[in-house]
Amino acid sequence: MSIQDQIKAELKARNAVLVAHYYVSGDLQTLAEESGGFVSDSLEMARFGQNCDADTVIVAGVKFMGETAKILSPEKIVLVLDEAATCSLDEDCPVQEFSDFCDQHPDRKVVVYANTSAEVKARADWVVTSGSALTVAKHLHEKGEKILWAPDKHLGNYVQTRTGADMLLWQGSCVVHERFKADALQALKIKHPKAAVLVHPESPQSVVDLADVVGSTTALINAVKDREESTFIIATDNGIFHKMHEVAPQKKLIEAPTMGAGADCESCAHCEWMAMNTLDNCLDVLITGKNEILIESSIAKKAQQSIQKLLDFTA
Repeated sequence: MSIQDQIKAELKARNAVLVAHYYVSGDLQTLAEESGGFVSDSLEMARFGQNCDADTVIVAGVKFMGETAKILSPEKIVLVLDEAATCSLDEDCPVQEFSDFCDQHPDRKVVVYANTSAEVKARADWVVTSGSALTVAKHLHEKGEKILWAPDKHLGNYVQTRTGADMLLWQGSCVVHERFKADALQALKIKHPKAAVLVHPESPQSVVDLADVVGSTTALINAVKDREESTFIIATDNGIFHKMHEVAPQKKLIEAPTMGAGADCESCAHCEWMAMNTLDNCLDVLITGKNEILIESSIAKKAQQSIQKLLDFTA
């Protein structure tokens, strides 16, 4: 029996479901969908876990994604494939320092990106995704609210520039998107003049400025599917190529360069923590029940309120 079939059998026996992020391996994404699970971004993964009938939710992604799933499904068992798999944005925003920063600016609405710990979400007024950040910031700006934004400085700058909102930015960044280099991307655009450039807004402003489409993982996948171009240069984690190839197999996808012009290595756009998710540790956590996500109830309740505000707003 293949490892995929063993995992499917364990999922069924334990009334468990596998949800996977677009950035994990293609093997895990395929397995999630074939076994009745789901592949998406972090919030939609958590919502699927919340709305399905499973008793246990297995999260192929990073720690904060497991926490978000647990926040929305406190009654369910939530397991992550590797508890050491984290996110630089989460790590860049320790809760005590962040809480002190918020206390220094009590006149601002605290808006945090989904890529944060449960404790940071609990300190926030709003939790947003890359797909909803512009809409929420525009809404708050129109109400005359000032914003304290965390943790991604590049996404924050993008939102600030697009909305004109008064935003104070925490200075975190994503290790993958931070690597994209505008000079090398410009050279690649010249080499492929008919290609559309798709950029995730966690990227530096100089890279965003070269984009034909700036958007969330879902928005970039839809752009590959729906746009007329046959070639795309993609500035986000290359794990997304699996779903892009699936929805548009005839399209040519090129990784945006993460090294400057003339460098030996053109691109290494893959999160090392996402790469820690494997079929082997998926089977292991199913059998052992290890790596369970547990969140103090008072923290979970506050974080849930911040997330629910977004869900209600975007419903």
